[in-house]
Amino acid sequence: MLGRFLEFSVQSRNLLDSLRFYKALGFSELEIGDTWTHKYTVVSDGDVCIGLHGREFDSPAVTFVHQDLAPHARAMADHGYEFSVLRVDEDIFNELVFADRDGNAISMIEARTFTPADDDTRRSACGEFFELTLPARDAMRAGLFWAPLAPQILRVREEPTTHMRFLAGKIALGLSESIALDAPSLCFKCDDRHTLAEIIERHGLQQKKFPGFEGAFSVLQAPEGTKLYLFDEDFLGESYVVAESEETQ
Repeated sequence: MLGRFLEFSVQSRNLLDSLRFYKALGFSELEIGDTWTHKYTVVSDGDVCIGLHGREFDSPAVTFVHQDLAPHARAMADHGYEFSVLRVDEDIFNELVFADRDGNAISMIEARTFTPADDDTRRSACGEFFELTLPARDAMRAGLFWAPLAPQILRVREEPTTHMRFLAGKIALGLSESIALDAPSLCFKCDDRHTLAEIIERHGLQQKKFPGFEGAFSVLQAPEGTKLYLFDEDFLGESYVVAESEETQ
């Protein structure tokens, strides 16, 4: 229903500062198209793409590409979805924005806005990306909203706080009740703390050790505010797919 994940879209007041931050960590800058008229760039580690936008919008947003967006928007409206942005017409670039029950922005556009990362794009010093995490007051209730959009559940944990992980347009998307998580964030499994520490010291990157979220040993904050949580291992363990029976569909 969502289409394919494109990018984690964030507003940046100074794209050069944000770009320097991500490139210092080893993210690669990708080739962008001419869709947007505002300043725009994209960085990637080969697993997740971060879109840096020089304009005001509902930021951050989880952005997906859906080629048949206009008829899809009408179908979504018929099912009760309410849009904060709805631009669908034959003569414009189609896009829409809506929010989940916790106010996390979801964006859908009709086509890619940058060239995909090459297969040989290296991972950053942050390590292996494993989840884009959204804060949720009640993860189970939030899950009811997300289930029709991303019906494939990867993991569910009930204690000490409820955490759900969905496969949403080819990206692992988590819903977390943790009070330590105050905004949508990116999670990485880092297997080389030494190299990361050298990069942080060399470039003077902003970090907080042991931030209290799911056992992360550090969190880095980009100039535009994006938080990158760093872990020794995935806090939910290995992923598996929960298949729903016909009776529960």
